[in-house]
Amino acid sequence: MLSFWEKNTFTNYDYIIIGAGITGLSAACEIKENWPDKSVLILEKGLLPSGASTKNAGFACIGSLSENCADIELMGEDAFLHLTLNRWQGLQILRNRLGDDAIAYESNGGYELVLEGKDDAFINRLDYMNQLLFTHFNKSLFTLQPQAAKQFGLNQNLVKTVIKNEVEGQLDTGKMMQALIRYTQKLGVSIITGAHVLNVQENPENVLVQTETIDFRGKHLFICTNAFTKELLPGIELEAGRGQVIVTAPIPNLKVKGIFFFDEGYYYFRNYQNRIVFGGGRNLDFAGENTIDFGPNQKILDVLQYYLKELILPETTFEMEHNWSGIMAFGSDKTLLVKRISERQSMAVRLNGMGVALGSKLARDLVEISWS
Repeated sequence: MLSFWEKNTFTNYDYIIIGAGITGLSAACEIKENWPDKSVLILEKGLLPSGASTKNAGFACIGSLSENCADIELMGEDAFLHLTLNRWQGLQILRNRLGDDAIAYESNGGYELVLEGKDDAFINRLDYMNQLLFTHFNKSLFTLQPQAAKQFGLNQNLVKTVIKNEVEGQLDTGKMMQALIRYTQKLGVSIITGAHVLNVQENPENVLVQTETIDFRGKHLFICTNAFTKELLPGIELEAGRGQVIVTAPIPNLKVKGIFFFDEGYYYFRNYQNRIVFGGGRNLDFAGENTIDFGPNQKILDVLQYYLKELILPETTFEMEHNWSGIMAFGSDKTLLVKRISERQSMAVRLNGMGVALGSKLARDLVEISWS
C-alpha cells in the first residue's frame, strides 16, 4: 500500500519516460531545458541502464566509406544524407550538453581497413562521397592513408590500404552515461531503476503506467526502450541484435590510436588508454544474435580473437581481460522510428547500432513531435 504522501508526491508526472538509456535521458533533458517547471519521471527496468547505452564500445562515429556506400544502395541518397546528418547533429548535442572533458572525448579520427582479398570496389566512390558530404561539412571527410597500417602496428600483409574519416572520435561510455545521468538529475528529473513496466493504458486524462509494484500516471508518455520495445508494442517493425565486445588487459607501447572499422562496419576496434576494445561479428550469426538475451556467442568470440591476434596485434603478446554483450535494435532499411502512437504517447526507437551518435538527436525529435 502507498501512503497518502507517496501517492500524491511520487506517482503523478507531466512526462513519464520508459528507458534510461541515451535516448530516454536525453529526452528528459530536452523537456527540462525547455520547460523547467514540467515534472519528469524516467522508469528503467534494470538497476543500470539496459540495452546498449552502457555496453557500447564508445565510438563517436558517423559511418565508414563502405558502410555509407551500402546505405545509399539500401535507402537512397536523400535518406542516407538525412541519417548521416542526424548522427553528426546528435554527437554535437551530446558533446555540447555534457562537455568533452566529462565524456573523455578524443578526436583521433576514424579509420576503415580495406583487407586483402575482400571486395574493395567502394574505394572508387571515395571522391563521390566526399563531394556528396562536402556541402554539409565544408571539408572532404575521406582520405586514403596507405601508411596507416604500419603506423598503427597492424598486419600489413592483411591490410591493402586504410581510409580515414577526419571528423570521427571516441569517448568513455561509462563516463558519458554517468555524466548524462548526473546532468539529468541536476535538472530535477526523477529516475527510478529496477522498475519493469508491465502494461500501459491510456485514459482521457492521463496514461497509466503499471510496474510490478507501483502504478504511475503521466500526462504524456515517451517509450525509449529500443530493442526491448516489443515487450510493450508487440507489432512494432524492429529486430533485436546482440553485439559482442572484448577488451584486452593493458598492452605496453600500444600503437593503435583512434577508432577502426572493417567489413562494412561489422567489425570495429579502438584504443582505450593502453587496451584494445574490439567488437562486432554479428554478420557471422544473424539468427543467433537476433535476441534480447545477454550472453556470449563463442563462434563470434573466436573470430574476434583471431582478428585480434592476426590483424590488430600481430607481433604483440596480450591477454584478454573481459567480454560482454549489448542489445541493439534494427530496422530493415536503417530508418529511425520516431512517431506519435496516440494523443498522449510517442516513441523513439530503432537506432540501428548508432545510439551514441543518434540518441540525443532522436530525443530532440521526439520532444518536438509530441508538441506538434
